[in-house]
Amino acid sequence: MAGPVVRGPVGRLLERWGLNGGGFAHGVHPPPHKELTAHLPTRRLPFPDEVVLPIRQHAGKPARPIVERGDRVERGDLVAESQGFVSSPIHASAAGTVADVDFWPHPDGSWEQAIRIRVDRFSTQLPRPRLVPRWETLDPSELVDAIRRAGVVGLGGAAFPTHVKLSPPPEYPIDTVLVNGSECEPYLTTDHRTMVEFPERVHLGLRVMMRALGVERGVIGVELNKPDAIEALRRSAPTDLDVSVVGLTVKYPQGAEKMLIRSLLGREVPGGSLPMHVGTLVQNVSSVATIAEVFETGLPLVERIVTVTGRGVRSPANLIVPVGTKLRDLLEHCGGLTPDAREIVFGGPMMGGSVAHLDAPLLKGTTGVVVLTEADVRVPESYPCIRCGRCLDACPLFLNPQLLANLARSGRWDEMEDAHLADCMLCGCCAYVCPSNIPLAQLFRLSKDAVRRKRTVAA
Repeated sequence: MAGPVVRGPVGRLLERWGLNGGGFAHGVHPPPHKELTAHLPTRRLPFPDEVVLPIRQHAGKPARPIVERGDRVERGDLVAESQGFVSSPIHASAAGTVADVDFWPHPDGSWEQAIRIRVDRFSTQLPRPRLVPRWETLDPSELVDAIRRAGVVGLGGAAFPTHVKLSPPPEYPIDTVLVNGSECEPYLTTDHRTMVEFPERVHLGLRVMMRALGVERGVIGVELNKPDAIEALRRSAPTDLDVSVVGLTVKYPQGAEKMLIRSLLGREVPGGSLPMHVGTLVQNVSSVATIAEVFETGLPLVERIVTVTGRGVRSPANLIVPVGTKLRDLLEHCGGLTPDAREIVFGGPMMGGSVAHLDAPLLKGTTGVVVLTEADVRVPESYPCIRCGRCLDACPLFLNPQLLANLARSGRWDEMEDAHLADCMLCGCCAYVCPSNIPLAQLFRLSKDAVRRKRTVAA
C-alpha cells in the first residue's frame, strides 16, 4: 500500500529525491547539531583496563551470569545466558579475567548486577576460532537461532532482542522489511557513519533478514540530510533483490516505527498494535549491519559504533567501542570535558537519559554520549499550562499531552490508560514545544513506571 502521491513540480522534486510523497503529521524540527561528528570517520577505541557488563542491557528478562570470579574469558565468550524467549545472551567484549560479579552503577541510575572483566593488556584480543555460519545454507529457523545466540538486539536505543522480531506469529505474515536509517535524534551520527562506511554490510544484513522471514521486499529509509549515506546505499544496492533506498523528510520523530511505516508505506499502525499487525518489520540500520557481521566473522555482538559529541567534550568522535566500556574511559580518550560541561546524556537529547555516574558502562543499546554545556542545559522555570494547544499540534500520535499531564499530577493512572498512555513513545515533542516549560515527557515516563508497578502488584 503506497502513500499518497504528490503531482506537479513538487511531485517531480520528491521523485528526484527518492521520496514516495507520503509522510506523517505533526512532529517538530529541533536543531540537528550533527555537524560536530557527521564528517568524522569511525575509529577504534583502545581496549580499556576493565569492562563492565550489566546483565540487564536489553528489553525483556535479564541474562543469567554463567561465570565466576577468577574465570578466564576470551573475546566473544558467553558470560551470561538468556532466560526465556524475550531475553538475550551477553558475551565478553574483551579477553581477560572475571574480577567479580557484583552490583555496579547502571546508566539508568540504579545499581544492577554486572560482570566485571579485568582486561588482559598483553592479549591480542583475537577471538577464539569459531565456526562462521554460512547463511545461504541455513533455513529460516537456523538463521534466527544464530542471531539469537550472537546476542543481537536493536541498536537504536530500545535494545529489543532481534530474534524475537524475526519470529512473528504465523497469523501475522510480514511482506516488507523496513530498515530505519533516519537517525532523527539531534547530535547522533552513529547510523550515518554505518551507512557511509559499511553499506555492503547493511545490504547483507537486510538480505539475511528477508531470507529469515521469507520476504521479497525491503526498503531503507534515510533522512535527506544524509545525502552521502543515500548515495552509498544506492551505489551498493543488490540487483537481485527488491530493495529500494528512500529519502525522507527531515523531521523528528521520523525514525519512530509508526512514523517510518507511515512515511514509507502509507500504512497506519493502530493504537495498541505493532508493526507486524500491518505486515511490516522495522529494524535499525546498525542492527542490520551487525547481523551481517555475525555471518561474516562469527563474532557475537561485543562492540558497536558510538557517537561522542556535544560542545562539552573536547574531541568529538565516532568510535567503535567494546560493550561495557566505562563512560570515564570513553571521555578520557576524547580529551575529557570542557570547563563548562554540565550534563552527560546517553542517547540523544530528545529521548536519552542523563547519567549520574562516570563509572556507568556503555550498553549494547547506547547510541551516543552527548555532553551538554551550561548554556545547553539552562532549565527555565516551569509555569502553569496556558492551554495553548501546542503539545496537541506536535504529538505525532495525536494524543492529548495536556490531559495526560493533569491526570499524571493527580496520580489517576487508570484514566491515563484510558487516554492511551501506552501509545506514548516518550519522543518529547510535547515538552519541546511547551511555552510553559512543563516536563511533559518526564511526567509520562514516571506514569508508565507507576502503571507497570501497579500491574505487578495486582498480579
